[in-house]
Amino acid sequence: MEKILIVDDSCLQAAQLKSILEDEYDVVIAQEAEDGLRLASTESFSLIMLDVIMPGMDGFELLKKLQEEIITQSVPVILITSLSDVQNEQRGLILGAVDYIAKPFNPLIVKARVNTHIKLYNYRRQVEYQSRTDQLTGIPNRRQHDEYSIVKWKEAVRLQVPFSICMFDIDHFKAYNDTYGHPAGDKVIAAVAKTISSGLKRSTDFLARYGGEEFVAFLIGDTSRKAFEYLKKIRQAVEDLHIPHAPSQSQWVTISIGGTTVIPRVDSSYDFHLKVADAMLYDAKKLGRNRVVWANESMEQLREK
Repeated sequence: MEKILIVDDSCLQAAQLKSILEDEYDVVIAQEAEDGLRLASTESFSLIMLDVIMPGMDGFELLKKLQEEIITQSVPVILITSLSDVQNEQRGLILGAVDYIAKPFNPLIVKARVNTHIKLYNYRRQVEYQSRTDQLTGIPNRRQHDEYSIVKWKEAVRLQVPFSICMFDIDHFKAYNDTYGHPAGDKVIAAVAKTISSGLKRSTDFLARYGGEEFVAFLIGDTSRKAFEYLKKIRQAVEDLHIPHAPSQSQWVTISIGGTTVIPRVDSSYDFHLKVADAMLYDAKKLGRNRVVWANESMEQLREK
């Protein structure tokens, strides 16, 4: 059941709206703007309904804060008001509200508008998901990586926690395609993605297909040694799939991994360290493939094999 958040200091009005909608939706009520902002930032809602006139922070100010938050800025907001002048309606729409519902409430109008905006929200979410997901593997694509990495890098800078960036490449993949055909190559890409994903189970781990047979991941909170050992197990798990690869020296499909671990600084950039991880991947391939090469916090190399 989809969730709706109602932020209204009037118990009577909030209860009335809830009675209209609770047959179809899970309705949560906050009677203060601050509580509404906290709930919207910590729980998942498909629609938020705000009363315009509230003590302290009013609906317009709360709407502005919701639009500034990455988590809540895409959630549709309907303003509840008895104000019918064009200026207030215009102000709300400029700030990002999708609609107005005027008091006193007409249950049929309330239901119709709520249903419409939740359907539109779900449609946008589906389109957004597809645009950020690699269709072959089902994992995030490069676009999602480029956007999400910026958010998580800033978070790591603020918290001053270790940030590890990993680059993966399927060894001798062109030779595999030439030998077994592109449909078989697609199956290998999907199998490798699934295996890496199975190894990266923590909520803070992120994996994306970077392009072709390349993948990129980042891990938050691990030391370089721990990340290095972690990725060695993932590399071995891919080899243990025992997917035949005649042109390869190992006779199986394998991957090479390069990575680096840093404590991000305000004056450092994710893109620079992504290039360091890519350089470590290049070294892994130069040293014979099917191995992990890592740059630790002091830019010293850790090498497998």
